[in-house]
Amino acid sequence: PHAEDYMLFPENIGEYLSIDEVSLSQGELYTFVTNKNGKGKQGTLVASIKGTLTRDIVMVMEKLPLELRKTVKEVTLDMANNMESAARQSFPESKLVTDRFHVVRLAIEALQHLRIKYRWEELDKENIAIEEAKKQGKKYKSVELYNGDTPKQLLARCRYIIAKKPNEWTKSQQQRASILFNRYPVLETA
Repeated sequence: PHAEDYMLFPENIGEYLSIDEVSLSQGELYTFVTNKNGKGKQGTLVASIKGTLTRDIVMVMEKLPLELRKTVKEVTLDMANNMESAARQSFPESKLVTDRFHVVRLAIEALQHLRIKYRWEELDKENIAIEEAKKQGKKYKSVELYNGDTPKQLLARCRYIIAKKPNEWTKSQQQRASILFNRYPVLETA
């Protein structure tokens, strides 16, 4: 009956492991411990554990002899506290390494947050300018940048630019990035 709760393959353990949660059928979460040297082929899976609770992961991993678990040098994981705790308890001699995918995703989210903050500021400036023009009986004309974008359009249209490497930008994206970074140097630094 334990096969639906966990599967353990001690023969697949290695010095470099990964631990991550995966959503399988009907949204059920499982924790997978894999040998990185297996590169996803046969002999990669060390453990499959139903759920993501630290205690459940540790309970299954402790079925492996401590001496075997001490041979693990490095465990790659995301930034979830439960995975970190499970890895520390299960593989006491290992170094924990955050998966670069998760680090990059966080950095891009931070950049997008900053871009959106600037966009709201531009929307506020434009609304104030529209009100001022109304008071003076004039028609509001928005600022047009040399590529034809307004500042708020620039900030909307650069969404993909800041998520891509500069060597992947098209000519128009390079132009837009140049304008963007001249107006918002903090975005370029970030």
